[in-house]
Amino acid sequence: MRAIFNEELQHVATDVTTMAAAVHQAVSHAGEALFNSNIEMAQDVIDGDKKIDALEASINNQCVILLAKQSPVATDLRVVVSTMSIASLLERIGDLARHIAETARSTYPDSPLAPQVKDIFVKMQAFAQSTTQTLADLMDSHDEIVAQKLIMSDDEMDSLFESVYAIARSDEWNATVEQTIDTVLLSRYYERIGDHSVSVGRRLTYMVSGFDPTKDPQHFIGVDTDGD
Repeated sequence: MRAIFNEELQHVATDVTTMAAAVHQAVSHAGEALFNSNIEMAQDVIDGDKKIDALEASINNQCVILLAKQSPVATDLRVVVSTMSIASLLERIGDLARHIAETARSTYPDSPLAPQVKDIFVKMQAFAQSTTQTLADLMDSHDEIVAQKLIMSDDEMDSLFESVYAIARSDEWNATVEQTIDTVLLSRYYERIGDHSVSVGRRLTYMVSGFDPTKDPQHFIGVDTDGD
């Protein structure tokens, strides 16, 4: 029975790894669509979100079956429940990448970004790509130290997000109404990608060690409690 459980759990782990890689690709391609007005890439991200959604549904279904048939306890239960949570968070990141791509598509061939903040968004995209690549790597390595570093990086995206708002509220802001709306929404999408990525790091830390960073925020300097 134990061998069957481990085999089925490995199938789930493989799907989570595939899902994390697909999410990283979606974020990368969404950035290409946004900064280069690449309409084909935007459509690829939008269409590809169905694959990410299907993977989440499959992972959750497999986990429910494991819970029902195998009745795991202790560490095994923690792994199954954490896996479901991670899949849900990854799906949300995929949705946010889709939102970025949809915004790029809706304004094509023009950019939805106000020129005054484009450099900040380049940094946001670089951070989002690096973070989601780390997530994809973590699904294989389960490296708690890397996960902790990811959790501690949360302030970087928050600072970029606040910079966009500060510029948008300044007297020098001269973007159109449409660009202002799109710029604010896009900054929020990137900020949520950062938040959800950190949440994955927390869930993975809990899954591996049983330690829940949300119960002791001071354990990691600069880490806020989780939020949606």
